[in-house]
Amino acid sequence: MSPLKSIAIIPARFESTRFPGKPLVTIGQKLMIQHVYERSLQARSVAEVIVATDDARILQAVEAFGGVARMTSPLHRSGTDRVAEVAAQSDADVIVNVQGDEPLIEPQCLDAVVEPFHSDRALMISTLSVDGASEEELCNPNVVKVVVDLSGFALYFSRAPIPFFLGRTRVDGEKRRFYKHVGLYAYRRSFLTGLATLKESFLEKSERLEQLRFLENGYRIKVVNTTYQSLAVDTPEDLERVNAFIRGRAWQPSLSL
Repeated sequence: MSPLKSIAIIPARFESTRFPGKPLVTIGQKLMIQHVYERSLQARSVAEVIVATDDARILQAVEAFGGVARMTSPLHRSGTDRVAEVAAQSDADVIVNVQGDEPLIEPQCLDAVVEPFHSDRALMISTLSVDGASEEELCNPNVVKVVVDLSGFALYFSRAPIPFFLGRTRVDGEKRRFYKHVGLYAYRRSFLTGLATLKESFLEKSERLEQLRFLENGYRIKVVNTTYQSLAVDTPEDLERVNAFIRGRAWQPSLSL
């Protein structure tokens, strides 16, 4: 099997309902988009990192710290569509879609999400999960849960508590467990650039989870379980939390796969 070329693309937009200008906020001594870019660049599996944006301010900021950015259409409905536009101009085999609001993303996560493509020619999509920890997370609709089959392929993603334990703390003698979805994806480029032909699905619109469109259309999603704990920045309060974390101690990669 010939070597795969993988690149990372970070979709970034200035306008945000909950946090306008989020990519350009300062965390420590750097912009958030710079943290995401530089940490993604440390991944062994990616040959290049590109920011995909529709805003000149973000483009200029990325180029100012020495990064690579591409302007995209302002009409895209999702970050995935923005990534696909840039991917169409690339010769890479695999595209990693890195969320621009994950300033502490582990470089090893990118390697983990790319790895399954090396052994499975038919694979089109992969993503990550992490073990759930609390009842609060299980019942929190902002924490997306995933259930997988015995081969590690997604059966379903939901904001609801899945699996449902019916009040039990153990199942067949095993302590109950669940998996949280980590929103990092890798796509076969040929699949990603054709996503525009897939219409929004019923389950996708019901749960507001784009990945359900892929499942409803019969595509397998490989789910790699890691120990990565996300610290995403969705609100100004999240920004304070991440800044407090960085002030508390220097961040060091701690992912074990």
